[in-house]
Amino acid sequence: MHDLKTSPWWRATLALGLGSMLVFLNLYVAQPLLPMLAQDFSLSALGAGWALSAATLGLATGLLFWARIADRIGRKRVMLGTLLVAIVLGLLMAWAPNYASLVALRGLQGFFLAGLPATAVAYMGEEFTPRALVTSIGIYIAANSLGGIGGRVFGGLIAGWSGHWQQAFLVLSAVSLLLWALLPRLLPDSRCFVPAGKGDGSHALLEHVRNPLLWPIYLVGGLNFMVFLNQYTYVAFYLSAPPVSMAPAALGLLFLTYLTGTLASGVSGILISRFGLTNTLLAAIVLMALGSLGLFSARLPVLMATLLIDSFAFFLAHACASSWVGRSVTHNRALASSLYLVFYYAGASLGGLYLYPFWQAGGLPGVAVGMIVVMSITALLTVRLGRVQPCCEA
Repeated sequence: MHDLKTSPWWRATLALGLGSMLVFLNLYVAQPLLPMLAQDFSLSALGAGWALSAATLGLATGLLFWARIADRIGRKRVMLGTLLVAIVLGLLMAWAPNYASLVALRGLQGFFLAGLPATAVAYMGEEFTPRALVTSIGIYIAANSLGGIGGRVFGGLIAGWSGHWQQAFLVLSAVSLLLWALLPRLLPDSRCFVPAGKGDGSHALLEHVRNPLLWPIYLVGGLNFMVFLNQYTYVAFYLSAPPVSMAPAALGLLFLTYLTGTLASGVSGILISRFGLTNTLLAAIVLMALGSLGLFSARLPVLMATLLIDSFAFFLAHACASSWVGRSVTHNRALASSLYLVFYYAGASLGGLYLYPFWQAGGLPGVAVGMIVVMSITALLTVRLGRVQPCCEA
């Protein structure tokens, strides 16, 4: 096994971090482009949102599939092969003849983008010592965040400068392809991989879904992401329309507010150690609900403050939920974590549909109401979890 700061550890950690960054760069490039897509294809906010939702739904669908494939044929082949296919699909989007084709390509791309996140942590767990594993996962998660920010910011900037949404897919996919070429030589071959048997794992899957310590936290993670991710979509639509009429390049810069989420992930361990897991999770949910009240204001500084607060609160809650999953299972941990991600990205896919009636009825204040309703549900689920397993408070 590779120990911390050895040459193979550095190569693997850099490769997985770069691969993760490419996954989320390509996943979220469409989000700042949604107002432009709505204008070009004469779509509603809900219709345009499928350019993002199809990809997150495809990713949710692919997670368990690729995890099982990687258990049988190996980690490296799945991670690199699926990422290459996803990048090529991104190139094809620049020539999509119509919106239906674009959405179909996005869904297929999301399915292949699932290969790396479904497999990377399992690779690290097999190849790294426990000490090296902790550091590698921290770098890997930071790369997730940077990839998501980069896709949104550069996607908006490229589309704004060129005047065409196609250029964002073309340029970022081409850059991704060049960076992918580094991965086959950079990522060491697996040395500790043992192929799994042919069992379908359905018993373990059902066991986790029925576990009273897991299904509520799966819902918490999915519902929180459902409203958090899609509030950005509706804020972007509001700011792109008169009287603000913000350009796509400026809309992309909105996603720099995700950096407070990076901060929250970094301090989550300290807060959990001091205040307990469910207390920290509940406080994060309450903070996100309070932050969403800023959507009742039409002023840009207030909206920016709302996104900064909600980003910090959401990623703190996400870190708590992920920790809960790890502490609540003693077997099939990879499957339990993958299931959490399935709910997480399924929520992302459904959030545009859920918030659309609130947007239609009341604009951004309506979106705030829709968010608070969901935060109330996840807060109640968190209180329930605290009563089911008080030992997780430590």
